Amino acid sequence: MSAPARVSDKAPGGGHRLSLVARWEHRTRKLSRAFRSPHLACYFLGGAILLLNVLRSHCFTQAMLSQPQMESLDNPTAYRLGLAFLGVGVVLVLSSFFALGFTGTFLGDYFGILKEARVTSFPFNVLDNPMYWGSTANYLGWALMHASPSGLLLAAVVGLIYMVAILYEEPFTTEIYQRKASESHRRS
Repeated sequence: MSAPARVSDKAPGGGHRLSLVARWEHRTRKLSRAFRSPHLACYFLGGAILLLNVLRSHCFTQAMLSQPQMESLDNPTAYRLGLAFLGVGVVLVLSSFFALGFTGTFLGDYFGILKEARVTSFPFNVLDNPMYWGSTANYLGWALMHASPSGLLLAAVVGLIYMVAILYEEPFTTEIYQRKASESHRRS
């Protein structure tokens, strides 16, 4: 089954608190009113998510580089494996973004900005939540390339957090699009 038009992983780096902000927005529409536009409010939140992602990536890299390397991972094979994970991750993240657009990626559905239908093109026809898994693959690849046990641990933490986010956001996204489909069906 392919992922909804908007992906919960749209905010790799956005975190649970921004998702709470988005749910609050969905209930109250206060950000949309404050910005006088749901699109402007979504762009603002998306910008905040992007900045937090840059900060997270910087902290990840600094934590990883400040710890000792794992000798058994410090070899060309592990490095190439890391490059492969990084390559797959970049493809998944970028193709997800291009398929969803900015508002589809950055919690637009919480602002009432919905796609016409579920996105079923690549990479959604390959796996659900490709942006979350792509982001996790990026961190895993980066850790392998640097032979970093702390990086591997942090990549696992990122993956676990994304798994929790999927459990938290997927039902909400499904509900939004089911509601849209039933309203469209009633109008026709």
